[in-house]
Amino acid sequence: MTELSSVAGMPPSSTARNEQALREAANKMEASFLAEMLKSAGLGKSSSEFSGGAGEDQFASFLVQEQAMMMVKAGGIGLSEALFESLKEKSHE
Repeated sequence: MTELSSVAGMPPSSTARNEQALREAANKMEASFLAEMLKSAGLGKSSSEFSGGAGEDQFASFLVQEQAMMMVKAGGIGLSEALFESLKEKSHE
């Protein structure tokens, strides 16, 4: 969501910056959750003798994490929105 002041060329307010930081934190948390779910489902494990070997195993976690982040950017499972709303309520107390 873009604030009107940032569209007009003025810097966003501290409230908008705070909400953006909270949303980013919520998105990262959902991505971490999804990455763990994907790992549990077996994504990123070598499947045969003709796989990438040790190198593939070393970097599989980066691939799973990026796939999880892309899932969040595509809408995710709604966890980040719930987290964001909760964080926003706590920050206004």
